[in-house]
Amino acid sequence: MSTTTIRLTDELKARVAAAAEHADTTPHNFILQAIAEKTLQEELRNDFNEEAEKRYAKIIATGETIPWHEMRRYLESHLTAGSHQTRPVARKLGC
Repeated sequence: MSTTTIRLTDELKARVAAAAEHADTTPHNFILQAIAEKTLQEELRNDFNEEAEKRYAKIIATGETIPWHEMRRYLESHLTAGSHQTRPVARKLGC
């Protein structure tokens, strides 16, 4: 395991210590958890953005989309009744 030095202002160090105590952990463990959570958050954001780019590229390549009024009806039906309604079918833009 490697060692990394970080410099904290006195105010931030005190806030970390107070938060760690409230979380019933050490400041060291609190900082490690914070770094792990932030890292996971960025990884998930990157995965989300990559998936969005792939889906957008597919829309551009195929021209297939689902009209909003159909998707909205599907989503509202799914939320209110919990129905197992079939998903709307994608089709070319403007069709």
